[in-house]
Amino acid sequence: MTVRLALIRHGPTDWNGEKRFQGHVDRPLSEDGKRAVAQWRLPGDFAAFDFWCSPLTRCRQTAALLLPREPQIDARLTEMSFGDWEGQRIADLREKWGEEVAEREAWGLDFSAPGGESPRQVQDRVAPLFRDWARQGQDRLAVCHKGVIRAIYAWARDWPMLGKPPDRLRWDCVHLFDLDREGHPSVARLNIPLTGGEGE
Repeated sequence: MTVRLALIRHGPTDWNGEKRFQGHVDRPLSEDGKRAVAQWRLPGDFAAFDFWCSPLTRCRQTAALLLPREPQIDARLTEMSFGDWEGQRIADLREKWGEEVAEREAWGLDFSAPGGESPRQVQDRVAPLFRDWARQGQDRLAVCHKGVIRAIYAWARDWPMLGKPPDRLRWDCVHLFDLDREGHPSVARLNIPLTGGEGE
């Protein structure tokens, strides 16, 4: 028996708009972000799921605006740490440290900023949580982060995070995965609209 796992990224922050790495920095939703999330509607198929959330403010605010019940909090859903690059823009880093940045980006699943985490480490971080969820047999929905969702997507698609991903993920949508008995994710359906659009 599989367990369904629905993932939603938090709404926009000011640093998202400025294309800055946020990581563990606890930025709130921007005013535009709050307005955007206020327009989202959770599809009824997910109403019976257990709700979970990253502890960071941007996720808590998104959950409060979107979900019909208060979620449980788990620190393992926190965004990937970008270490020394938090608050920086990738374009500026490439201009200043071009060769080092390019080398790190070529690591794929093992990419990490100096002092930060890699997507593979994020996968390792959430794996025990997913095993618990799979064995408990209850469908879950989690409000979390782009870096976390991309790491889970890469795991599900067996994508080494080099080159373009097999699918384009939209960030105003729900991404639905199936967890097997050991908590291993597989893609069920991506880009389920929260805004009344068609998704992809």
